[in-house]
Amino acid sequence: MEQSLDTRTVTLTKTFCNHLAATTYESLTPAAVRECKRGILDWLGCALAGSPHPELDITLETLKLNGGRPVATVIGRGLKLGLLEAPIANGQMGHLLDYDDTHMGGVVLHASSPILAALFALSEHLDEIRGATNPGSTPVSGREFMLAYATGFEAGVRVGRTAPGHHDGGWHLTGTLGTIAAGAACAKLLGLTGQQMTYTLAIAATQAAGMQQNRGTMCKSLHAGKAASNGLLAALLASKGFDGTQEIVEGNKGFGRIYSNRCEPEKLVEGLDGPWVIETNGHKPYACGVLLHPLIDAMVEMKQRHPVDPAQIEAIELRVHPLVQSITGVSEPSTGLQSKFSWKHSAAVAYVDGNAGIPQYTDAKAVDPVIAALRGKVSAVGDASLGKDEAFAVMRAGGQAFEVHIPHASGTAANPMTDEAMRRKFVANAAGLAPATAEAIVGLMERFEGSEAGRLMAACAPR
Repeated sequence: MEQSLDTRTVTLTKTFCNHLAATTYESLTPAAVRECKRGILDWLGCALAGSPHPELDITLETLKLNGGRPVATVIGRGLKLGLLEAPIANGQMGHLLDYDDTHMGGVVLHASSPILAALFALSEHLDEIRGATNPGSTPVSGREFMLAYATGFEAGVRVGRTAPGHHDGGWHLTGTLGTIAAGAACAKLLGLTGQQMTYTLAIAATQAAGMQQNRGTMCKSLHAGKAASNGLLAALLASKGFDGTQEIVEGNKGFGRIYSNRCEPEKLVEGLDGPWVIETNGHKPYACGVLLHPLIDAMVEMKQRHPVDPAQIEAIELRVHPLVQSITGVSEPSTGLQSKFSWKHSAAVAYVDGNAGIPQYTDAKAVDPVIAALRGKVSAVGDASLGKDEAFAVMRAGGQAFEVHIPHASGTAANPMTDEAMRRKFVANAAGLAPATAEAIVGLMERFEGSEAGRLMAACAPR
């Protein structure tokens, strides 16, 4: 395998990284800034909601064994961990409930959990360094933070587009592409050069991991935490002079060729001067995999339009994108985590409860006899002509057939959640905080370009 390590060499990866390194806050469009604010607020809420979960107890007790100097806040837990340990916990809690945002522009990626878990830890570290070396220095600003956040999105999604067979190969993109996204975001916040950014992507990509076989287990959310920590490590190493290949995306043995059966490296820079990738991010109104949201919308609307005793329902027939069946095909979930990957459970619980939030994906709901009985009446047909955000549902009851069509699921780029809906979701997820504190965080995000990143972490600490 031939490759040039001469830093004067021009490569596709370096061209992309030079572009990322050169961007400024002023290059962010108003739409990108708005989506940064919405994304940060939404993720903080998801992390706060996931923070009390017993799964995190295991992770935290294990991470404490590492003994790193406690410099970074663990959200909602009243403690700090080492610089590389805190992102593992925060990334995991942000993704644990499967309630975090999802970008569907060529890839299906939960970018915020790895990116923001890494950035918040790095921000606290930088604030400490700046204060120690220059007492009059300014802490990491909201502008710096949002630019780094958007940069991470750009890297994660664009690298994903170069490897169109990546997901089909069984990889969990939040673990793999999330590592690259977190690395690029941290490199941007550190102010690294294009050459250092190139090395960051190489170091991040060589750590990229996460397998779909772990869906429905604790490991799935751990992927996000490890991606955050590994991405941060990549940027820190690159900042100290650690190198890597300059062709990590397009090289003969690079990411696009060994993580995918097809490689389209030109996608990395296609439309690079167009809209920011984060502008088309999606946010979840339901606490489960995004591919389930169209059928959930359909069943919620069905309940509103045609309320029937579940015992009287004869059949529910769904027509969905084929990925729904292949990715969320758990037919008889026994735990809350498993139920998040069951189209049968999601259709049944959405009709019975008229919702699919956090309470609908608990261990108790997974074995609820009413929901289990209705699950047995739900069938689905895959239709490749449908969009990933589209679904049809037919309910048969009392000799009648009722139909609902959802062309674009709520929360997607084509049918986004309103700012008010996002605020309500955050306040509900932040129920562990005092109501006034939750509302203060909402107000802080509205003015984030004139604020400091550290204020968010301080506000999320339990009182």
